[in-house]
Amino acid sequence: MRILLIGATGMVGSRVAAEARARGHEVTGVSRSGKDGTARAQASDADAVAGLARGHDAIVLAVAPPRDGSEPVAPLLADGRGVLEAARRSGVRRLVIVGGAGSLEVAPGKRLVDTPDFPALYKNEALAQGELLEVVRKEAGDLDWTYISPAAVIQPGERTGTFRLGGDRLLADADGNSEISAEDYAVALVDELEDPKAVGRRITVAY
Repeated sequence: MRILLIGATGMVGSRVAAEARARGHEVTGVSRSGKDGTARAQASDADAVAGLARGHDAIVLAVAPPRDGSEPVAPLLADGRGVLEAARRSGVRRLVIVGGAGSLEVAPGKRLVDTPDFPALYKNEALAQGELLEVVRKEAGDLDWTYISPAAVIQPGERTGTFRLGGDRLLADADGNSEISAEDYAVALVDELEDPKAVGRRITVAY
């Protein structure tokens, strides 16, 4: 499989690249900086991304909103819409999006991001990721998309290959912890690329 990976130098993107390559897939990495051997492009630049995507089997969008204190929703939505349009122009229907956990429900109609203890540092980013999910649900019906939310906590760790998958509800263990390593998140994402089971919907991965 030929995969165009946008955001290939980030915490999650770099692990998705490593997991996919370890399974024999060809990965074309893209980043804003063009460092570490990646192609340089902005996700919001549909023409540039379409040019890079042609001939690939799937696009993975693994970019995060800015954390510099600026308003994060507009930049992330511009990136998302740019990639949706690039997929259409390039003829690559398969799109997998690295999403956020904040939009997952902790109770019917109540999102994690709306709970009192949600960290203020990540709230704007979580709201932006939730907006992107809604845009994809409304505007990407012509594409084979999957949006994958991590657990509430995702960080570098071990690759165990053992985890649970869910839908729109936050997954937590018996002690109330909701965690996943970036390595195991990457396993779940590449599994979905290889054997699509969640086309047109959001899933989540956690221990």
